[in-house]
Parts: sequence; C-alpha cells; structure tokens
Amino acid sequence: MPLSHTFLAVLVTIIWGLSFVVIKVGVGTTPPLLLAALRFFFAALPAVFFIPRPKTSWRILAGYGFFLGVAQFGLLFVAIGLGMPASLASVVMQAQVFFTILFAVFLMGERPTFHQLVGGTVACLGLVLIAWPRLTGGGAGPFLMTVVAAAAWGVANIISKRAGRVDMLGFIVWSSLVAPLPLLGLSLWLDGPSHVMAALTNLDWALVGTVAYLAYPTTIFAFGIWAYLLSRHPAATVTPFALLVPVAGILGAGLILGEAMRPLEAIGGAVIVLGLAINILGPHLGRSRPI
Repeated sequence: MPLSHTFLAVLVTIIWGLSFVVIKVGVGTTPPLLLAALRFFFAALPAVFFIPRPKTSWRILAGYGFFLGVAQFGLLFVAIGLGMPASLASVVMQAQVFFTILFAVFLMGERPTFHQLVGGTVACLGLVLIAWPRLTGGGAGPFLMTVVAAAAWGVANIISKRAGRVDMLGFIVWSSLVAPLPLLGLSLWLDGPSHVMAALTNLDWALVGTVAYLAYPTTIFAFGIWAYLLSRHPAATVTPFALLVPVAGILGAGLILGEAMRPLEAIGGAVIVLGLAINILGPHLGRSRPI
C-alpha cells in the first residue's frame, strides 16, 4: 500500500478512536438510538443535494447503510449507553478486522497470507485478554452487543468492496440516508416518544458538537476514506490498521473521561499493537504468500 494511503488509514483510525469518547459524552444526555439517527441524518443532509449518487445499485447502498448505520452503530451506541467504557469499546470493535477477513475469504475468495494469519491470531489474543474480565464478571451484555456490532462492520466492509471503484464520498452520503428513519423508529419504540421529544426540544451546544463530530469527520470523511482504501486494496491489508483505533480511544478516554486502564487491559492493548505490527511489517520482512 502506498505511503499516502498508509497515512490516510492512520488518520482515519485516530478520528475513529476519539469518536468513542464523543459517543460516551453524547449518550450521557441523549437516547443512544436517537443520537445515532441524528448522526446519519446530518451525514446525509444537506450533502445529498449536492453530491451525485454513486454509480452502484440501490441494493448495495441500502445494504451498506443498514449494516453500518442501523446494525453497527445502533448496537454500539446502545452498548455504550448501557455502560460499556469508551476505551474498551474502541478495543472490542476491532474484532471487525477478523470478521472482515473471514467474510472476504468465504464470500470473495481472498486468501490471507501467512503473516496476516499470524498477526490476526496475536491481535485476537489481545482482544481475549481484554474481554475475559467482562465475560467472567459483569458487563457481558454490552460487551456481546459490541462484538455483534463489530461483525456488522465486517459485513459493511465487504459490501463496500462489492461496490467497486465508485465515488466513495457519494457512497457514504447516499448510504447514510438509509439509517435515520429505522434508528428513529427504534428510539421511539424503546425510549418512548416523550423521551425522544424532550431530547430534541432541549438541544444544547454539547449535543450539537457531538452530532457534528460524528456526522462529518467520523462518518463522511473517515468512512469515505476507509471505503476508498478497501476498494483498492485487499481487505486483509486495510482492515488491520483499525487496530490502531484503541490506541486513540484509550488515550482519549483516559485524558478526557478519566477512564483508567486495568493492567490486563493494558497488556491486551500491547498485544493488539504487536499483531498490527506483524500485519504491517510482515511483507517487508520476507516474501509473503497466500495460504
């Protein structure tokens, strides 16, 4: 992957990592599904009136919008609203790397190389170290919801690859049209109309800033660049960069929210970074062949 594409991939992961902190702040005052609906509403409007629809089918746009907007972020926002720490959520969501590679193998015939399998295995061990206290103690529900959200992200990644080399900014904007109504409907059903209306009629600058960050740099820019990279490189090359998201997420949560990392979580984070290093540096250390 060219150096410029590597830089873009790293920038995207920083933006995504900090978005977990923003989500945690947002769901503290706003119903999670309503916040997700607002995110995609403003990601789509008014941009959809100025950016042409990408040259792909409505089925692909709808599929990407559903799995990314409704499934992934609907579940993630609710999990964080139920108590999932922002730092831990930023780590667990990186299971999308392994879901994407797995789906790419079975659905697209891609063959991961030896170093990608080793790096993925090492990174998976890091995730297990971090997740173990959650599965054996409290917080299993929000944790499992986050894992399912990561799987939905993996499906969205595969759909974006199916779209091919289209205008990715238009792809993100137009697919964002799919999510707001289902998310709003779910919020009205689960939170109640009175709660939703109270949140909408009591807007403050904190909510406006939260929605703006999630709609524009996080959704339009970051997911547009991510889809662009996936359309031009194998999934097993691009997705491991997402393992840098926990670094930004953990640092941001610590500095802004005061979330402290447990020793086992810190060890797991270090193991994940090691797995990423194996994925990225493996091709330069020796000839890499598909398995």
